Amino acid sequence: MAEDYYKTLGVSRGASQADIQKAYRELARKYHPDMNPDDRSATKKFQQIQAAFDVLNNPEKREMYDRYGSSFETMGAGGPRAERGAGWGPAGFGPGGPGGFQAEDIDLGQFFGERFGQAGPGGLGDIFSQFRRSARRGGAARANRGADVSAEVEIPFNTSITGGEVHLALQRESGQAETILVKVPPGIEAGKKIRLRGQGGPARSGGTPGDLLLTVRVVPHPFFARRGNSLYVRVPVTMGEAAAGATVDVPTPKGTVSLHVPPGTSSGTKLRIKGHGVAAGSATPGDLLAEVQIVMPQKLTDADREAIRQIDQRYSQNPRQNLRW
Repeated sequence: MAEDYYKTLGVSRGASQADIQKAYRELARKYHPDMNPDDRSATKKFQQIQAAFDVLNNPEKREMYDRYGSSFETMGAGGPRAERGAGWGPAGFGPGGPGGFQAEDIDLGQFFGERFGQAGPGGLGDIFSQFRRSARRGGAARANRGADVSAEVEIPFNTSITGGEVHLALQRESGQAETILVKVPPGIEAGKKIRLRGQGGPARSGGTPGDLLLTVRVVPHPFFARRGNSLYVRVPVTMGEAAAGATVDVPTPKGTVSLHVPPGTSSGTKLRIKGHGVAAGSATPGDLLAEVQIVMPQKLTDADREAIRQIDQRYSQNPRQNLRW
């Protein structure tokens, strides 16, 4: 016997149809060329597995094979189809097959992706042939496609929060200078990438240009900072406003709002302005936290300093009592 099909599938000669199908599923996953792209021996092994399954999964062919061995093809029962040497596609079984084996029994989604997770009207063979055609088309497209190009784009802090447009100067491979308009989505964070399709390297004849991948760099703001979807801003107030309380104007991404500073507010106090933080995509907008900073008068007279000392003496407190290392 030139080839022992039972040994190829790793089953005994008395194996049931279910055992044969189970062994085939496991071996097909293991040796499929798509799982072993650089291993030619796996392709040959896969072809042998297909040929063995084609015979042993067919009760009539299996009976003739058991009786006459590999020469059963000359005994009028037919044998493995010619496709076994024509490529790595499966040979000789359509939808269901004589033994009731369904192409759906192989979970192709595990190694082809969900797109090939179910068999079409032509059975497993049709799926493999479609995959080969798709792979050839995809390979040709990738070969002719231009290269992706990476670059950086620097955007103002305000634009990173509210979105907008920035101009980017490019120097093409040809030496030609070009300025393109980049649309910035609201709420984008530093380090994220913006893909501009077709703005990368040029393509060969018949292909498509590559993409331009821009890494975002955000210019710091002198007053505002971002942490997640929350914004932080330092709000200067006078001694009088902090002591007596006041209403002050605070700029936000949505416009100027009036912020109430309660009487007796100390420096470092954070006052929350709900919904005026970062609004990224469909996420709930963050908040704006305004940190109060008391600004001392630039020039105090001796009388002013004496008045402040008298006020301080009337209120016995130690602001550093909880200060620890």
